Amino acid sequence: MTRSIRRSLCAGVAGIILAVTPFTLAASPGAAGPARRAEKLDTALQQAGTSGLQTVPVIVKADPAARNTVRKALKDLGFKLKREHGGISAFSFTAPVGMLDRIAAIPGVLGVSMDAEIGGDLLDIVTTVPTTSGTLLRDTLGLNNVSVTGKGVTVAVIDSGIAPVADFGTRIKAFYDFTRGGIATTPYDDNGHGTHVAGLIGGSGVSSYGYYRGVAPSVSFVGLKVLTGAGGGSTSNLIAAVEFATANKATLGIDIINLSLGHPPYESAALDPLVQAVQAASQAGILVVSSAGNNGINKATGLPGFGGISSPGNAPSSLTVGSERVEGTKRRSDDTVGAWSSRGPTWYDGYVKPDIIAPGHKMVAPAAPFSTLVLNNPTLLLSGSKYLTLTGTSMSAGVVSGLAALVIEANRTAFPGGRPLTPNAIKTIFEYTAFAMHDATGQPVSRLIQGAGMINGVGAIKLAKVINPSATTAAARLTGWVEPSDWLDERLSWAQNIIWGDNVIWGDNLLWGDNVIWGDNIVWGENIVWGENIVWGENLIWGENIVWGENIVWGENIVWGENLIWGENFLDDSDAPVVPSDPEPSDAVAPETF
Repeated sequence: MTRSIRRSLCAGVAGIILAVTPFTLAASPGAAGPARRAEKLDTALQQAGTSGLQTVPVIVKADPAARNTVRKALKDLGFKLKREHGGISAFSFTAPVGMLDRIAAIPGVLGVSMDAEIGGDLLDIVTTVPTTSGTLLRDTLGLNNVSVTGKGVTVAVIDSGIAPVADFGTRIKAFYDFTRGGIATTPYDDNGHGTHVAGLIGGSGVSSYGYYRGVAPSVSFVGLKVLTGAGGGSTSNLIAAVEFATANKATLGIDIINLSLGHPPYESAALDPLVQAVQAASQAGILVVSSAGNNGINKATGLPGFGGISSPGNAPSSLTVGSERVEGTKRRSDDTVGAWSSRGPTWYDGYVKPDIIAPGHKMVAPAAPFSTLVLNNPTLLLSGSKYLTLTGTSMSAGVVSGLAALVIEANRTAFPGGRPLTPNAIKTIFEYTAFAMHDATGQPVSRLIQGAGMINGVGAIKLAKVINPSATTAAARLTGWVEPSDWLDERLSWAQNIIWGDNVIWGDNLLWGDNVIWGDNIVWGENIVWGENIVWGENLIWGENIVWGENIVWGENIVWGENLIWGENFLDDSDAPVVPSDPEPSDAVAPETF
């Protein structure tokens, strides 16, 4: 697919001005009138009046300058606040549907969002025995001869918990339960999703004599539980956990947040409170890795679907991960994008997502004893019931979080005592070293499907070892030359491009750019023009309506089929991932209800 791209980064890139604060809202605090009040409600709340609901959980976003005034006004109206989200200047509580317009009319209220139900990005349960594509993860990624193991790096896994199984040893350094108000407690996982994700990030494999090792087997964990045993949770609890990780970054040593969960987007990234929390975490120097979602194909029709990226995968600063289907060989060139993996663009903003693709098919990782996934799916257990096989972008995000830990350790070892890599720098390293994917005819797979391409852990580590984050000039940033290709049973060239907002950027000078990528407090995505910007918003032709959740429509629909116009380009079926002629039941699923 032809794309408007910029072929190189000019020296003037350092002069481009970026907003360095989290997304700000354009609404004026005192705007009034029925139409203006309705505009302040997200899509889900605008439909609440016709849903038959009497009350709804909401998140009210306030102008930071009017936060105290808004808090008082809400209490004067009799509302009991569930949480106050200081990092994004918001309040969560339950409100009568009939009071939504009155809440929106409070001076200083910028918007009102549904406190939406969240769930893990887990595909319908895989019912077949896993192949080597799922068992030998480090072998698949070419990591067997890599010396870094994630030592000294901490990942906050915000999920259903982490069971203290043998594969994690003593590496769960802290655990807080946000389903019970954020209390510190003994680690546990009554659902199993979080344990599986954590195992892919950094399980030691000790219970399988090292066979089922995770990507970074020496990494440390902070467990932040937001999903219940049934696998559900609330956006407000998730935001509270993200804010907790951000505020305690230094105390707990948090380098990475893994978010293998989410909900359908009901408003633009600039208005979405969960996205704002992710942006704030990124700005604080934490790499946030998010799953793209499992909305890539319509089970009823078999048609691929565009625009299915979930929140917070739509956050510009997030490293958003789609699923790679590993085809049972050590070669990467025969791998495809999983049909389930959500495609871009992001629904309201038209950002290019996902950012990267990583293995997510029949992945094997530790099972949480007596958890919901284990008790309800005993046929998925392996190796004496200590491991479980699952498929989905949740698993892919876990793989990338583990690889990010290796990149961070490699850079710290090469440049001890120096400044850390910024989240943007890590994201750039992964995208620049990725392997671009092609279809069976040799044509490039759409960027809306693969992002920058397949993750290349070996290349990313190699590049991280020669980038000096403390360098004061662009010329001194790279301390050595690296060949832009890697040998993994075959030689594959790096993509050498990055995805930025709604553009693809190419060029040899990419890694030499100045503060846009390498500076402090720069948030990826908004308020920047690269070359000829592509405008998506009004160039979409929509397909049939798809209803998400409990009769809440995601926007108007996901775009099923090949009826999407992107800029001046028509996306035909050549952009679709290759689906096997005899797909497994789990590879053709309905869009996930979070």
